[in-house]
Amino acid sequence: MMAKKQIRRAIYPGTFDPVTNGHISLIERSACLFDELIVAVSLNAGKNPFFDFEERIHLMTEVVKKLDDISKIKVVGFDGLLAKFASDMQAKAIIRGLRAVSDFEFEFQMALMNRKLAHDIETVFLMPSLSWVYLSSTIVKDVAVNGGDIAGLVPVVVKKALKKKLKK
Repeated sequence: MMAKKQIRRAIYPGTFDPVTNGHISLIERSACLFDELIVAVSLNAGKNPFFDFEERIHLMTEVVKKLDDISKIKVVGFDGLLAKFASDMQAKAIIRGLRAVSDFEFEFQMALMNRKLAHDIETVFLMPSLSWVYLSSTIVKDVAVNGGDIAGLVPVVVKKALKKKLKK
């Protein structure tokens, strides 16, 4: 009897408020490394997001539809402990992006806590492409709110959503 192949599933969690081209870069690269990738949009109400939970899930879903490895990528919303969610989803890894050394200390602490809570799930740190190292959702929102051009920083669907949101 042949053993069933175990699926290598990873979770890429985030608030994604909004999703940027840096996030997309990490999604595409993660999809190449794993059999399945779950992009997990966090409720994370404590951050006081610009876009509400449903809007962020919708925007991420629209962005992912345009990617090459769409069959490997699933977008879901979640609330609560990431380690529990990853265990419930039978993930083997949690993907985290590191833009700069300043990100490392916080991410390292989170990775150690996730390992304590779910010891069989690894954290995989990926650096963004060099062209996106400076990019964050906070910077994108700041530029947009102050009338700057965010073309090329976010997908077109996100640019339109930000523009619409700022007109309200």
